[in-house]
Amino acid sequence: MIKNQNQAYKYALIAIFFWSTVATAFKVSLQYLSPSELVLYSSLFSSIVLWLIIFYQKKINDVKIHIINNYKLVFILGLINPFLYYLVLFKAYDLLPAQEAQAINYTWALMLAFLSVIFLKQKLTFKDILAGIICYFGVLIISTKGEPFSLNFSNIDGVILALLSTVLWSMYWIINTKQKADPIVGLFSNFLVSIPIVIIYFLITQPLVLPDIKGILAASYVGLFEMGITFFFWLKAMQSATSTSKIANLIFISPFISLIFIYFIVGEQIYISTIFGLIIIILGLILQQFKSSKKNP
Repeated sequence: MIKNQNQAYKYALIAIFFWSTVATAFKVSLQYLSPSELVLYSSLFSSIVLWLIIFYQKKINDVKIHIINNYKLVFILGLINPFLYYLVLFKAYDLLPAQEAQAINYTWALMLAFLSVIFLKQKLTFKDILAGIICYFGVLIISTKGEPFSLNFSNIDGVILALLSTVLWSMYWIINTKQKADPIVGLFSNFLVSIPIVIIYFLITQPLVLPDIKGILAASYVGLFEMGITFFFWLKAMQSATSTSKIANLIFISPFISLIFIYFIVGEQIYISTIFGLIIIILGLILQQFKSSKKNP
């Protein structure tokens, strides 16, 4: 593929724009759907989008070969994403304000570094520890609405679920390092295996009721732009880039744009403590990434 940094920026900014809307989309969707309903319908829509991409790229046979040769790995990855990860994430969003849930979920990159020490035998450095203290202090500020030492959380169950979502997402990417398939082929294979699990869980846990059309439209947006096509744009950006680090750094714009959508569409009051806590989290993540970029120029 021909490298073109300007083209990479365009793809990356499209992906970041859509990712900036998903916290709002989650909250709107959960007004009409339960977390398990949202997982079901958004996963179905995302699978359709990914299948269209796979069909367009003529990789259907690659999917078959990948699933047959790696069925255990595909099953485990599909169990985590989309099933467990999004079920936990949507439940967190159901309990927490969107600004709070998205900020906590944003610390998954830090959780990935910590879990990589255990599962990938990577070394934990002083900067990793310092970044962790900084980031999770930012989470504490946001979760307590600016009173971190009171330990008076707005919703402790929601905070725990949001933190658990970072563990699940990190585990997904750690296990995903063992997968050698084309990223789109691998992602679609995971969804294909996961859909029956999602349907069985849904039928066991709640009655099948025809959802509100607004819920279906909201779920389709989540499926398209959180789980589906946005991943494709981000992948294109990384493939086109002459400098992937410059593209990766653009992701720090996303949570701040997200607050604008949350304020105007969801109608949440954005607390000064949220903005302050988010800045602290970003500083911690930049510190951690600075270590990585110095090590791998």
